[in-house]
Amino acid sequence: MGCHPELAVAVKSPSAEESRQILRAYFNDVASRYLGRPATEDEIAAAMREDPSDDLTLPSGLLLLAQEKGSVLGCAGLRLLPGHAAEVTRVFVIPAARRRGLGSRLLDCLEGHARHHRVTTLRLDTRRDLIEARRLYARHGYREVTPFSSGPYADHWFEKTLP
Repeated sequence: MGCHPELAVAVKSPSAEESRQILRAYFNDVASRYLGRPATEDEIAAAMREDPSDDLTLPSGLLLLAQEKGSVLGCAGLRLLPGHAAEVTRVFVIPAARRRGLGSRLLDCLEGHARHHRVTTLRLDTRRDLIEARRLYARHGYREVTPFSSGPYADHWFEKTLP
């Protein structure tokens, strides 16, 4: 399901080489922000082991990659949950491609896939330092809700009802 012709957005296996590369970039970015310094290779590997992406494949979920001219610019994941719900995860755009609306495009496409899978409620959690992400979710109609999960990296919880 490609949503924008100038940018290829497609479902990819989390084990594909391009998926592993963008997921590593995602973990590097969020770990470095959390630590307040560049994350080491060991820290990135540990974060990827502690929070694997293997379930972002059907029937439990999916992973979208945004590619342009052969380069992977971003990703977004969806975990399908019981009761027509899903969790939005791994929303990331590489720093060099930010401020071009790619995060919005990825979310639009992810929501289209969620509707296709009969999801009516999307939810996510994020950290207080990920200010751009919180702004993106608010612009897309996600509203802050009471905490539905606990963890060291969850400071804000959002939910959106899909029409």
